[in-house]
Amino acid sequence: GVWRAGVGEIVAAAGQRNASALTYHFGSREGVLDRILAGHEDSIDAHRGELLEGLSDDPPTHAVLDALVRPMSARLAHERGRRYLRIVAQLTSRFSLWREVRSGLEHRHLLRALDLLERRPAHIPAAVRRERLVAMMQLMTSSLAERARLIDASGEVELSAADYEANLTDMLAGVLEAPVALPA
Repeated sequence: GVWRAGVGEIVAAAGQRNASALTYHFGSREGVLDRILAGHEDSIDAHRGELLEGLSDDPPTHAVLDALVRPMSARLAHERGRRYLRIVAQLTSRFSLWREVRSGLEHRHLLRALDLLERRPAHIPAAVRRERLVAMMQLMTSSLAERARLIDASGEVELSAADYEANLTDMLAGVLEAPVALPA
């Protein structure tokens, strides 16, 4: 996994012999991870922006979720993208820190989408909405990572790409919009 790979393993996988090259080029293991993520996130966020662009100031939840799901699920079409999805699913400890800007990563449209989702539904207490938003991110990334694993393992999946995206969007909306059963 992302956090278990040793520096020596990373250097060997990159076809290098000198472990200090990792520090020289990336600053740290975290720098390597940021570079890998940046290789995908800039284009994902641009795609997200295109999907959000035509929406109103108060768009339907499904439309905002679609802008999160479609750019990520597009990565399933390529092996490199599927590896990216499996990496992102391992970063759940970062999800609650989504407002913090990571250097070198473009995610302006992600921030807009998450901000919109965090405010809804308005009748649910803010603390519950924040918990649900993080749970929604966890469900989305773990589902995408599992689909990536299935595609790589056998190429066989039960739902078409379009049906998978629609179903995932529905599930994510369910996480955010489920009735509250907290005691008063």
